This record gives sequence, C-alpha cells and structure tokens, in this order.
Amino acid sequence: MNIGIIGLGLMGGSLAKAVKRYGIAKKVYGFTNSEKNKKDILDLNLVDELVDLETLKKVSDVIILAIPVDAIIGMFPNFLDIDDETTIIDMGSTKEYIVKSIPEKIRKNFIAAHPMTGTEKSGPKAAIDDLYEGKTVVFCDLEDNANLHVNRAFRIFQEIGMRIVVMDSDQHDIHACYISHLPHVISFSLANTVMSHEDPKSIIALAAGGFKDMSRIAKSSPRMWSDIFKQNRKNLLASIETFEEQLQSAKKMVENEDYEALEAWMKKANTLHEIL
Repeated sequence: MNIGIIGLGLMGGSLAKAVKRYGIAKKVYGFTNSEKNKKDILDLNLVDELVDLETLKKVSDVIILAIPVDAIIGMFPNFLDIDDETTIIDMGSTKEYIVKSIPEKIRKNFIAAHPMTGTEKSGPKAAIDDLYEGKTVVFCDLEDNANLHVNRAFRIFQEIGMRIVVMDSDQHDIHACYISHLPHVISFSLANTVMSHEDPKSIIALAAGGFKDMSRIAKSSPRMWSDIFKQNRKNLLASIETFEEQLQSAKKMVENEDYEALEAWMKKANTLHEIL
C-alpha cells in the first residue's frame, strides 16, 4: 500500500522509517507545512517524496496524521472528499475530543490511535529507527470503523512490532492522563520550581541523575502539550487534584515528624515498579 504521512517530526518521521524498514509501504509520501523542515526530511530520506496535500490524498491508501491534536481536528475539512477505500489514522495523545469531532462522512475511514511511545525531542532530526518496536498502541472506538480500515491499521502497527490494545476513547483519556499527561505537568512544574529558586550556576553544578530524569520531559514541545492539556482538561484537573492530595499527605507526615508513616508511604510507591 502507499502510505502518506502528514507531519514528519519524531512520531511521523519514526513511523516513516519503520514502514520503509519493514517493507509495509510500496511508497511513502510526506506532507508538511514547515518550510524549515522540508530540507531535513529530504536529507534524512524519511519519505520517498514530499507532495502537496491534494496529491497525498490522491496517491495514498493510508493517511497518517502525526501532528498536534488541535491540528488533527483542523485537518478534517480537507478529508471530506476522500473515497471509502482511504484509511485515515491519527496518532494524537488524546482521543475522546478527536473522535467526537470527526465528521460523520468519514467516520468509518478514521482510526483513532495512540502509540504509547515518544521522547522529549521534536522535529525530523528526532526521528529514530526503533521508536515503536515493543511498545503499545491503543485503538479507540473501533465499532464505528469499517473492517477494511481496522485491518489495515492492525497490519501496519503489528508489523512494526507494536502490541495492540483496544478501548473506549473516554477510558483511554483517563488512563493516558495519569500515565502520560500528569507526569508532563509534574515535570514542567518541577523545572519551573527549581528555576524560580536556584540560580543557573547552582543548577548546572548540583543537578544529578534524579533531577535530570524527572525534568527531562519538560523539554517537550509546549505547543503540542498545551493542545493535549486543553483537550483532556477535565481528566487533567482531576489527576492534578489527586496528585496534590498525595503531596499534602507527604507534607503533613514531614511536618508531624511521622517518619514511620512516611516510610510506609514510600514503600507503597515502590510497589509500582513490581507492576511495571
């Protein structure tokens, strides 16, 4: 099949590498609005050809949307003229708002997917060979899709080495919030807390592995994550409240010098990695 990828940064560029490496695509087409990125995309050989959007729609059996979640919704009017045989797959980190926004005319074509993988880097140069292998991809609300499109989506992601999980979009957004969106809020908050208290020289001199690990994802794209936080606002606010309750518990144990309870609290947290 011919695969067209819209957005060739970390996610789209890495997917282009994967489908070419595993021989899934006869030809990989790309589209980007970024003039700055076009040279990098071609220099890195991420796609066989960069084309305009109308050409990509005509020549692609499958169209992948690897762009920020608000931009995904903004693309919908461009797809109202596709035929029943064209599969569209979005790879956004939120699902319920996107699914509810899909025009009825293309709902059967549109596979709502979220590959649970990524790094804090962005742009075509961030694309890597093994981003998807061994990771999980979530498909949502497949009961509204035609079998042709479901089968294509399963084939693509299975053949690049991903484990498939199917769930409702509202449940996805709750789980993704606690596993992905809340950690990003915490990382951004930690980075801003340290920057507001410490001078740059102290940060450079004293920052060790623990701080670097926890603050690493604060390097993620603010534009992309502000869109995600906006689309998953309700769940994000609930998760922040739950996190604040845990912080308050720790604060009270330290204030009351109840270190036995504090140790038990930390031991409970240790059990997370037994699950992972």
